[in-house]
Order: sequence, then C-alpha cells, then structure tokens
Amino acid sequence: MRILVVCGAGASSTFVAQRLRNAAAAAGLDWDATAGTEAAVAHSGGDLVLVGPHLSDRLEAIRSGADAPVALLPDDVFADRDGSRTLDFARSILAETGETPKGTP
Repeated sequence: MRILVVCGAGASSTFVAQRLRNAAAAAGLDWDATAGTEAAVAHSGGDLVLVGPHLSDRLEAIRSGADAPVALLPDDVFADRDGSRTLDFARSILAETGETPKGTP
C-alpha cells in the first residue's frame, strides 16, 4: 500500500507520513507513506491520497488530478502523535472505497 500525504509545502505532511508508516509497521502492515505537495498527486502512483485539513478548499481539484481515492484528514491529525488514528482513518477510507490494502493481516 502506497499512501501520499499532501500538505501545502510538504513539511507538516512529513510528520503525518512518518507517524503513519510507524503505526502501520507496528500493526504488521507493509505500507509506505510519503509526504508531498499538491503537485505530487498526479505523479504519485499511490493507492491513497490523504490531504491535510488546511487544504480543504483544494480538495476537489486534488481529487480531479488523482488516480487513487482522496480523503481529507481530520482537523486534529497533527495531534495524532503515534499515527494510530491516522492509520485507522486510512483503513476506513480504503474500506469505504472497496480498496484492498496490501499487507493487511
């Protein structure tokens, strides 16, 4: 499973992506999460795009450029210190869209 976490400049998404990778690894999942900007969406080749809450006004434009499900992260995502809530959120989006994440136990 390849997840792109998108924010304005790529800085805050780096923390979210790192925490998500750690939480996935702790859960025994072979998931990769990377950080990027909106410009990276079209070239990500990922399975899921998670968008920072501060980009809510850009959500439809980001969706139109993505080849994967796109979801807006909750407002409190930056307070998720261990990534577990972000992992649960990603799993719920994948379940809603019918995507089967690779590495699921």
